[in-house]
Amino acid sequence: MSKYDSLWEYIQTCNRQTIILTFDEIESTTGLKIDHSFLNYKKELLSYGYQVGKISLKEKTIIFNKTAT
Repeated sequence: MSKYDSLWEYIQTCNRQTIILTFDEIESTTGLKIDHSFLNYKKELLSYGYQVGKISLKEKTIIFNKTAT
């Protein structure tokens, strides 16, 4: 079980090609602030059918893209 499982499940239920979430939205969903450990966990998202696209520290957003099935 990963600390980001709730985020991965949320993204999977969105079922859109591209999802843009702010750091605040992610914190609201997971109860966790985004930190450097996110980079270690992001590979887990592949098993949910998505991958991390762009992480913008300036805009405080993360883009998630649906993978080809």
